[in-house]
Amino acid sequence: MKRRLSLRGRGVQLLSQREHSRQELRRKLLQHLRKLHSEAESGLPEPIEPTEPIDADQQVDDVLTWLQDKGYFSEQRFVESRVHVREGRYGNLRIRQELAQHGVALDADTTARLKDSELARAHEVWLRKFGAPAAEAAGRAKQMRFLSSRGFSPEVIRRVVKGGAEVEGDDG
Repeated sequence: MKRRLSLRGRGVQLLSQREHSRQELRRKLLQHLRKLHSEAESGLPEPIEPTEPIDADQQVDDVLTWLQDKGYFSEQRFVESRVHVREGRYGNLRIRQELAQHGVALDADTTARLKDSELARAHEVWLRKFGAPAAEAAGRAKQMRFLSSRGFSPEVIRRVVKGGAEVEGDDG
């Protein structure tokens, strides 16, 4: 029969798929630990790690510390990865909100870089979706709502929707 991965093994496996925040990885490892305990109680094959009733939170925190010490896990890499993936489609507000949900924040350099590029990024998103300024107020409102839902700031939205093609010259 197939044996379950140890808590450390599961942590390494999760991190090999993509970067995780500490909060997210902690939640997944606690879930895995509960599964290990339930299998041990139900008579299924013994997992690799002993499953005596130790404090689950402490056990998971020890594994997280081990993963961080070995270099498998880094919240800074998680932030960089998440920003890299999201910056082409979303504004600063949305990126900060998503990172806050994971229990991490942007550093000052990344915040400044995103702020400097937000107008150009918003214009690219707007151009891909709409391509041209709307002729009537209802169309402009639709474009503004779209950019707002993507997390761009109100000032940037106003400049993109009202300025249309002239925004490209502002950043260069």
